[in-house]
Amino acid sequence: MESFQGKHFSITDPKDVNTVIYRINKTDKEFLKNSPKLTVERLEYMQELNGELSKKTFFVDNPSVYGDQLVLLSFGKDRVVVNTGIMEEDKLKISKKPMPVKFNTLYSEEATEYNEFKYTPNLQRQISIIDPETTEEIKPIVYLDEKTNEIKGKCKLKPYKSYFVFEIREE
Repeated sequence: MESFQGKHFSITDPKDVNTVIYRINKTDKEFLKNSPKLTVERLEYMQELNGELSKKTFFVDNPSVYGDQLVLLSFGKDRVVVNTGIMEEDKLKISKKPMPVKFNTLYSEEATEYNEFKYTPNLQRQISIIDPETTEEIKPIVYLDEKTNEIKGKCKLKPYKSYFVFEIREE
C-alpha cells in the first residue's frame, strides 16, 4: 500500500458478506460546468480473517476537516445492503437502517458494452459498475471522444451475469 495520511476504521463482515466502502467527493467549483457535482472514491483496506469472520480496516486518505460522507455496500449471496455513514474527527457514524435504493438492472444475454459515460477531471467515474460475486469494479477502457473532445469510458459486460451499478446524485 502507498503512503497514507489520514484516518482508519474497522468493520467485521460475517461469513458470505463482503463490504466495500466509497467516499463521496464534491467536485471543485472550477470543474463543475462539465462534470458531475459528486463522485465516489473506493476506500483501500486491509483484511484479517478470524474463523468465519472477516475484519477489514478501511483507510480515509486526506480526510476533510468537515467530515467525509461514506457509502457502505455489503454484498451477500443474493442482495446488496446499502448504508450511509459519515466520518467526523475520530468517530464513524453509520445509519441504523439501510437506505432504500432505487435501481435499474443491467442484464443481457449477449456480450455488450456499457459506454458513453463521462469522466471527471481527476478520471474518477460518476458511476461505478461492480461484479457482486467478487465485489471488484469493472475497469473501463478510457478513450478520447474526438467529436466532443471529452474523455469517456467503456466497460465490457459479460452475458448472463448481473452487475451492481450505482451513481451518487445531489438532488
